[in-house]
Amino acid sequence: MIRIQIARLPHGEGLPLPAYATPGSAGMDVVAAEDLDLAPGARHAVATGFKVAIPEGFEIQVRPRSGLAFKYGVTVPNTPGTIDSDYRGELKILMINHGDEPFPVRRGERIAQLVPAAVTKADFDVVEELDSTTRGVGGFGSTGR
Repeated sequence: MIRIQIARLPHGEGLPLPAYATPGSAGMDVVAAEDLDLAPGARHAVATGFKVAIPEGFEIQVRPRSGLAFKYGVTVPNTPGTIDSDYRGELKILMINHGDEPFPVRRGERIAQLVPAAVTKADFDVVEELDSTTRGVGGFGSTGR
């Protein structure tokens, strides 16, 4: 369990904070802080009405809600999106409508899930050759259907 500081913005007053729907939920539901109609093919950064201070060594991953994706074709295009620990602006949810009809986004309705996650830092070692594997350079479906 980590503690994340959260500050409401004026347009987020009265909205629920991100919360787990059930004890077994991996993601916290987050709601919209604005009303809009998302046209087919359109993208929009939906306001949430808050900003956060994530502890160093962690991120918040933004993931789509499966019900919106399945029923309406509405999703998060950069899944998972990453909110970095040093970002202090409003948390917005980038949404896209892959459906055939406009999708109404309404203030207070759940639009995505937030999953806090540990970040592992990496460094690269430049080498002349990589070790070989059975798979080798095969990719993009090379292991079968």
